[in-house]
Amino acid sequence: MLKTKGPQGAHARALDVFEIFGAAREPLSLSEIARTIKVPVSSCHLLLRTLLECGYLYSLGRRKLYYPTRRLYDVARSIAVHDALIEGLRPALASLRDRSGETVILGKRQGDAVLYLDVLESAKTVRYTAHAGEYKPLHSSAIGKALLAALAPEALEEWLASHALERVTPNTLATPAQLKANLQQGRKRGYFVTRGENVVDVLAVAAGLSLDNEAFGIAIAGPLQRMEPALARHAEALRVAVGRITRGRAR
Repeated sequence: MLKTKGPQGAHARALDVFEIFGAAREPLSLSEIARTIKVPVSSCHLLLRTLLECGYLYSLGRRKLYYPTRRLYDVARSIAVHDALIEGLRPALASLRDRSGETVILGKRQGDAVLYLDVLESAKTVRYTAHAGEYKPLHSSAIGKALLAALAPEALEEWLASHALERVTPNTLATPAQLKANLQQGRKRGYFVTRGENVVDVLAVAAGLSLDNEAFGIAIAGPLQRMEPALARHAEALRVAVGRITRGRAR
């Protein structure tokens, strides 16, 4: 987990508390929480007391174990159902997921990364798994490629000149020349592909989507061996879905 200094760090630690409960899936003690988020017990106690007073945690037992209440869930659910963008796109994304049989992802650029806004996972046992709120590199993800390809040529050159292309896997395109050639191929065919470049055994195909002058990307992702033979079919399904969304938003 990333840590920052000052007030932002305090806010991040509050989020860290909920993330460790999500991982542990059981009540935790003050010392366990403090050790996991790497803060002094005294500071952790103040944080937990604030969360208790606000109704986000409750305590139980002599050991003073803590666990989240449903308040966070209720707040998150209320936020989610009133997200006009996501709720408006959900039917199209769900249809694409069902048609492809693979995981479908909606993302947009946030700083120098792709932020997953919505993930509709495949129903298959073996599938690509991800979560909304995850960040992925621009250069090694299919949505990232679609977003980079949408940049003006001079903006892309500036980005490439100022960013090291980290090798996420042995298959990552780690030089500007490789990436530019790959983006050019994607522009010509109308979709962008990563073959094990972000996750070794995963293939993803993505297309760009412009909504209210904002650039987004939609991807279909799954096990490479299953995705490769069906790539053309998935690319066509993606093209149709993007077209329907664009036409629907224009009405």
